[in-house]
Amino acid sequence: MKFRYFVILFLLCFAPLLKGQDIHFSQYNGSLLNLNPALTGMFDGDYRFNGIYRSQWQSVPVPYKTFGFAADMRYRPEKLKSDCIGFGLQFNNDQAGDAFYTTNQIYLSGSYIHKLKKDSALLVGVGFGAGYSASNFNYSKMTFDNQFDGYDYSAGSPTGESFSRYRTGFTDFNIGIALQYSFSQFTRLTYAFSFNHLTNPVVTYQGNSFSKLDTKLGNYLAFEVPVTDNNKFIAQAEILYSHQGKYNEFVPGANIKYMLNLEDNNGVSLGLYLRTRDAFITRLGYTYKTTMAGISYDLNTSKFIAATNRRGAFEIFITHIIKRYRPFVAKKRVCPVFM
Repeated sequence: MKFRYFVILFLLCFAPLLKGQDIHFSQYNGSLLNLNPALTGMFDGDYRFNGIYRSQWQSVPVPYKTFGFAADMRYRPEKLKSDCIGFGLQFNNDQAGDAFYTTNQIYLSGSYIHKLKKDSALLVGVGFGAGYSASNFNYSKMTFDNQFDGYDYSAGSPTGESFSRYRTGFTDFNIGIALQYSFSQFTRLTYAFSFNHLTNPVVTYQGNSFSKLDTKLGNYLAFEVPVTDNNKFIAQAEILYSHQGKYNEFVPGANIKYMLNLEDNNGVSLGLYLRTRDAFITRLGYTYKTTMAGISYDLNTSKFIAATNRRGAFEIFITHIIKRYRPFVAKKRVCPVFM
C-alpha cells in the first residue's frame, strides 16, 4: 500500500509546464533556505550548515556559476515549552554572461515552529525573510553594433550607448509556511509554500521605476517512504513548482535510497528529475549520520542545445547538522529516608 501511494505521487509530478526565473538549483533539497524561510530551523538538531555550487553550460564561452552558503539554528526557549524558534543566514553569489553580470545576495530569516501533536509527529512553521540583493556588470566586456563598421570591429569606437550606473541593489522580503508530518521513523511528508519579493522591488540601471521584480510563489512537496519491510530501500519523491510573472518552473523527480547501515543513517541514493522543457537531471546522494551530500548533472533538452550540445549543469552540495547531547534531568527527585 505504501509503494502504491508513492507511485501515484510520482506520476502526478509529470505535467506540462514552463520554465522559471531567479537563482535556482537542481538539487533544491540542498538549499532549503532559498526555497522557504519557514524551513529555517525545521530539522532534527541544533545547528545546520550548508554549501552548494552550480556550474552551468560549460560548452558556452562564458559558463554561468552560482554558489550558496547557509547556516541556521533551532532554539527552544523555556517559556515556549515544546515550540521552537529558528534563525538563519543565506548568502548567494551568481555570475553569468560575457559582461560578468554578478549578483550577490544576503538574507536573514526567522521562523516559529509549533507542534500540533505532543509526540512531534506534526509540525507547522511560519517564517519571514529579509535581505539585500546587489548586482553589477562589466561594461568594458560588452560589444555593440556601433563598434562594427561593416568590415571590422573596433573596441575603441563609440558604442552609442550610455548607462547612468553599472551597479544596482534592492531590499527584499519573503514569507512562508511549512508543514511536516512523520508517519513513522522513515515515512515523512513535507509541504512548504512561500511568497517571495513581497514589495516588487525595482531593478534598474537607468533610474526608472517601472522595472520591477515580479512576486514569486513557491510550492515544495516531499514524500519519503520505505518500500521494503526491513527499511533497506526508501523511496523519495519531490516536486518543486514556482510561478513568477509569466514564467513557471516545474521540477518533479524521485530517488531510491539504499541504507547501508540503519543505525548510522548511512545510505546512498540515485534519482532522476525533470525540469520541464529544459533538462533531465540525474542525482547521486550520500548520507552518513547527520551529514548529507549530493551531486547532479543536467542534460539539456531545450532549444539551447544548439549551443550546449545537450551539456547542462554540474552541481554539488553538502549539509551538516550538529546535534548537542543533552543529559537527562529528572523533574522530580525522591529524598531517601535513610542516609
